[in-house]
Amino acid sequence: MARALRAGDRAMLARAITLVESRRADHQRAAKALIQELLPFTGQAVRVGISGMPGVGKSTTIDTLGTFLTGKGHRVAVLAVDPSSRLTGGSILGDKTRMARLANDPHAFVRPSPAAGTTGGVAAKTRETMLLCEAAGYDVVLVETVGVGQTETAVADMTDFFLVLMLPGSGDELQGLKKGILELADMLAVNKADGDNVARAKAAAAEYEAAFNILEPRSPHWRPPVVTYSALTGSGIEVIWRHIMDHRARMQATSEFQARRREQQVKWMWAMLEDRLMQRLHGDEAIKAQLPALEAAVANGELSPGLAVEELAAALGL
Repeated sequence: MARALRAGDRAMLARAITLVESRRADHQRAAKALIQELLPFTGQAVRVGISGMPGVGKSTTIDTLGTFLTGKGHRVAVLAVDPSSRLTGGSILGDKTRMARLANDPHAFVRPSPAAGTTGGVAAKTRETMLLCEAAGYDVVLVETVGVGQTETAVADMTDFFLVLMLPGSGDELQGLKKGILELADMLAVNKADGDNVARAKAAAAEYEAAFNILEPRSPHWRPPVVTYSALTGSGIEVIWRHIMDHRARMQATSEFQARRREQQVKWMWAMLEDRLMQRLHGDEAIKAQLPALEAAVANGELSPGLAVEELAAALGL
């Protein structure tokens, strides 16, 4: 599988992603071995996280940006995270239909994955999937988050550049600002700057730029720019990419790029540990037998949540 991946086999890449997303114990062991085998061939791609409120045009933006990049000779992988139903756990996974050009581009690979209950707007195995795409020769990886609000900051811990998309003319522009997400943004881009919307987009950009002045920048070497663009016409897309590459050059020149990548590796380790603990919690038969009684006692007010957690932690040997 590793050899086929490195040779650029798209079908094998899809199979490898399915392998790392599987919850089966034997699949997880194989996935870890595969990632370890491919690790030396990863890390060279430009990793961009893209977030924004629902309806801002994330998928259209990625379709336009990705097509622009493949036209410049890049190989682009898109990891699109779809929200999962809290009732059924299912996801529509319809991102390919909104990225019609990229989905049919031989130099692009679009993979939708379900959020499946993970927080932060990303899928459980986004980091691993990103490495698989890099090993398969994709030099630009775009990660599209679910798009549900200010908690979508996990993508900033796994990408080099965090792009936040905004809309013009949505009433009080500052109401759209979410401090948590903007403190991590490397650039703000106001979409739909076309037709009659151009003036409103520029006015919104000016509001956002003023708001940035009261926020502490994520890096002392980079002041996040605010730009306007149109995903529909492609106007301003080249400017967005130019800022992304300028940011990369500055981060590499100051060694902050390497420091951020090292920090991401450590955060990945802790995320995997948390996942492992949750798997043990849900996979332990004795604990599973104990859970209904504990949940009922908490629900009925007979036991405080804190004491219930203590009992579970003791059962896990923590």
